[in-house]
Amino acid sequence: MATAFETHEVTNQPPPLEGHDVFSTDLALLEAVKREGGDWALDELVRLGRLAGTAEAQDWGRQANRHVPELRTHDRYGHRLDVVDYHPAYHELMRVSVANGLHAAPWADGRPGAHVVRAAKVITWYQVDGGHMCPISMTYSVVPALRHRPDLAAEWEPRICSRTYDPSNRPVADKEGVTFGMAMTEKQGGSDVRANTTTATPAGPDGEHLLTGHKWFCSAPMSDAFLMLAVAPGGLSCFLVPRWRPDGTRNPIRIQRLKDKLGDRSNASSEIEMLDTWGILVGEEGRGVRTIIEMVGHTRLDCILGSTAIMRQGVAQAAWHTHHRTAFGAVLDSQPLMANVLADLAVESEAATAAAMRLARAYDAEPADEREQLLKRLLTPVVKYWTCKRAPQHAAEALECLGGVGYVEETDLPRLFRQSPLNGVWEGSGNVICLDVLRAIARAPEALDAYWDEVGLGLGTDARLDAAAERLRGELADLEHLEHRARSLVEQLALVFQGSLLVQHAPSAVADAFCASRFEGSGRAFGELPTGLDLRSIIDRARPEGPA
Repeated sequence: MATAFETHEVTNQPPPLEGHDVFSTDLALLEAVKREGGDWALDELVRLGRLAGTAEAQDWGRQANRHVPELRTHDRYGHRLDVVDYHPAYHELMRVSVANGLHAAPWADGRPGAHVVRAAKVITWYQVDGGHMCPISMTYSVVPALRHRPDLAAEWEPRICSRTYDPSNRPVADKEGVTFGMAMTEKQGGSDVRANTTTATPAGPDGEHLLTGHKWFCSAPMSDAFLMLAVAPGGLSCFLVPRWRPDGTRNPIRIQRLKDKLGDRSNASSEIEMLDTWGILVGEEGRGVRTIIEMVGHTRLDCILGSTAIMRQGVAQAAWHTHHRTAFGAVLDSQPLMANVLADLAVESEAATAAAMRLARAYDAEPADEREQLLKRLLTPVVKYWTCKRAPQHAAEALECLGGVGYVEETDLPRLFRQSPLNGVWEGSGNVICLDVLRAIARAPEALDAYWDEVGLGLGTDARLDAAAERLRGELADLEHLEHRARSLVEQLALVFQGSLLVQHAPSAVADAFCASRFEGSGRAFGELPTGLDLRSIIDRARPEGPA
């Protein structure tokens, strides 16, 4: 006779956060889309947001990270393969991204706000899985570089902009859609790409070369083509290197191993070697860095969007959990110290969102709009540095809001935490980014004028912001030990920019909390907001609603 084994009833547990609209319940993002010129795509964004909130989509993210990519170097007969196998969930994530244009839509859509719309889609869908966004970002970013060769752009852009995801390993002539990767760094140089030793030997007309060497990081090695840096006779140059040669034969790209990474585990990153690998010159010989620099700008924008998405997902999970759980006789999010932490996390998330979306608008600007181009050049590294620096701390605090269960994989917050440092490393670590800010100011001092014009839109409404702006002016005027102080300067540039946006556009409670804590408080840990702020409205604004 069976005996029931029941010791207790499960109570005081929050329902799963699923079945909701990830986009529309992010009020800061929704408002930014309308403000920055993307309101024509609200229906698209709502559809994507609803999909992102489904249990099915969320499970795709879990499965793709649990069943990591696997490298197959040879077949059973000993023939070289160099292929990476992905779980079906990864392909579903990629299919949705490509179908929604996250990989290339702004290049085919001439409507104002196309980059803004894409940015909002990235923030929304990244919350399902950040790893697969690596090839999506590189495919998006490659187009400006390819346009240095109009013939290559004409050949590749139609396939890049296709909304058909085709993961098959075959020549591009047989495919409707393609993805791109990149391979820049090498063992001996890392960020110092001018230390590269991979050689490119001329091998035919129209810039054909044969590349020999290695790459320490080759992202998304199953992409159809890559941009690589190699040393040609005229110096460091940029090359398009496809997986298949134009004659239909395999291009010799040997995948040595896959990186065993902290996070970003759904995506494959690899080490590769090349021997007489066919590539074609993009841009001028000897000016490879200049050729790829605009590509790097777009991938840095995506680093910002990814870290912004991580912060939004973290505060959404924390606010949802604490609103549906009681402890010590009261709902968690109503208790003063927890409310302080939640509101602070929400303020940080909203500041990141406002900065990211304003920057996306700069990417929509026409090349002739000098002011927006200057803003883009300066603010991309500024916002990248600060947003990516804040994301790991934010993710850790959000995880802690759930208590011990937040440390359990089933909550998805450990995966979020492991993902959070990635964007700070990718496309330039903190020091590299800060040095780039100094370089931007030195080479184009007018960029600072554009910055102050932009920040000035929010000055005169909050004394704390005004005082912070004046302190920053003084710091920038002091040229002594500038490199030593670079991190502090870039942090201040970011905070003053965020503060200006919030006093202009955010609810007064959010702007007040930001200025009180970022310009007057210590700001060293989340949950140090001063008294007298409207924490309740900040938390309620950040908390996602239930099923749509």
